[in-house]
Amino acid sequence: MHPTGLAAPASTETARQPSKRRTPVSQPGMADPHQLFDDTSSAQSRGYRAPRAPSGLGYPAASTSPQAAFLADPVSNMAMAYGSSLAAQGKEHVSGLGLEGRGIDRFFPISKLKYYFAVDTVYVGKKLGLLVFPYLHQDWEVQYQQDTPVAPRFDINAPDLYIPAMAFITYILVAGLALGTQDRFSPDLLGLQASSALAWLTLEVLAILLSLYLVTINTDLTTIDLVAFLGYKYVGMIGGVLMGLLFGKTGYYLVLGWCCVSIFVFMIRTLRLKILAEAAAEGVPVRGARNQLRMYLTMAVATAQPLLMYWLTFHLVR
Repeated sequence: MHPTGLAAPASTETARQPSKRRTPVSQPGMADPHQLFDDTSSAQSRGYRAPRAPSGLGYPAASTSPQAAFLADPVSNMAMAYGSSLAAQGKEHVSGLGLEGRGIDRFFPISKLKYYFAVDTVYVGKKLGLLVFPYLHQDWEVQYQQDTPVAPRFDINAPDLYIPAMAFITYILVAGLALGTQDRFSPDLLGLQASSALAWLTLEVLAILLSLYLVTINTDLTTIDLVAFLGYKYVGMIGGVLMGLLFGKTGYYLVLGWCCVSIFVFMIRTLRLKILAEAAAEGVPVRGARNQLRMYLTMAVATAQPLLMYWLTFHLVR
């Protein structure tokens, strides 16, 4: 026979061979007739997958993730509970609650800031008048309601942070205006002016806190109270610089001198109730050594205000 005639049947047989070896797909529930033993592993795996429900697309739902299996472990649950307790303790320490004043709240009671900004227009007007004309004011006692001081808008003697904050910002703007009228304005110089004022305020607060600690004075003055009282001097500084821009050095010295005397009287009458009143309540003799230290500290704080007012403004008026 022709060689090509023999090759054709061989190729046909080769092409049909895969169809003869194709394994038929068994129906569910029917065993393979050629299988000698039952496949128990597949049945066991089907048993583990029995709770799985088909998804909406006809495919089996995803199996339980390793993370879920880990969380189901009792050891991991214990670790999570321990971590939650540590987080709660850390939050409690930061907020200063339940730790006998060892948290941040002891030095800077952030949770009480809302009280210091509870002001209105009437309070701001009266407080500014008190800062400029403190000589006619008689009652300097802070009012209390159930052992808690009332909000500043209800008591003109209560310290607030609204006026010091606004006065500090206005002082920086007025300083920039003064430098601009003298052709000396620059962002670096204005930033130096702001940072210098903040640095002096910080040094004042730290010095007073250190003095109170060294003299062992028990007072209800907080750090925010000190920031509020020390920040009132910016009101007089603004008035002095503005009068210096309008009327020259004569107007600057007249207005700044008046404001310096006013802030001195204001600080004396305010702080003596905070520092000396505690001494009277403790039964300390009027001429005792510790009471003398309290008086010197009050005078030092009041005297430092006019000096800083002049130091931070004299170079702005020429």
